[in-house]
Amino acid sequence: MNIYWKETKYEFLKMLRNPRFGLSALTMPLLFYILYAVIMYKSRHFGGANMSSYMLATFGSFGVMGACLFGIGLNLANERGLGWLEVKRASPLPPAIYFLAKLTIGLLFGVAEVAALFALGIGLADVRLAPLDTLRMFGILVAGSIPFGALGLALGYLAKPDSAPVIVNLIYLPLSFFSGLWMPVELLPKALQQTAVYLPPYHLSRLALGVLGVDQDHVYWTHWQALTCFTAIFLGLAMLGYRRDNARQNGLA
Repeated sequence: MNIYWKETKYEFLKMLRNPRFGLSALTMPLLFYILYAVIMYKSRHFGGANMSSYMLATFGSFGVMGACLFGIGLNLANERGLGWLEVKRASPLPPAIYFLAKLTIGLLFGVAEVAALFALGIGLADVRLAPLDTLRMFGILVAGSIPFGALGLALGYLAKPDSAPVIVNLIYLPLSFFSGLWMPVELLPKALQQTAVYLPPYHLSRLALGVLGVDQDHVYWTHWQALTCFTAIFLGLAMLGYRRDNARQNGLA
């Protein structure tokens, strides 16, 4: 545990000192929320919920996904390119601790992102949720960091360091749009609505929207099932990438 806490601490400090991560991953959802929920659609309603509350759920999903993809995936790919993982392998640090620390950092930055969005929603967008509903939505969005943290690990191992930024953005932005995070999925074309159910951000946002009573037509636990399956798939891909990378470093591939 001592090794784990130290690794997590220095991983956290490293991310704080990386302005590129803060600008790209953490501020974009906040700026989008201000633009849409505070300036453009503050007084509108959709699906029986105030639009500012609706977008708190969707942009919260957008935020935790970005924090994990950039904070874990891009960071891990860069460390591979710099040879930092070879140093880690030569040290007494257990590999599981290294990955667990990265998942923890993704979770922590997800908490910070969601907390900032809630502060904007309550302070500027007149979001009014019952205390229990606030805690439920906050907990759902933070828990959503887990599958996207697993996706970040997979991308960090499968993407080449020089192409990782492009790949992360090509996954992050289209996934967000097609999952209905930028506009209600009900307003997308019918074909895209049918495609959205196969995307992990869609299920996280529907869980958060369920707190507002928006997603009453779906069975609540199916979204948890879907996110659990996505997490298992992404962790499996990350393990394959780790073994491939390890074999390459040992001259076996």
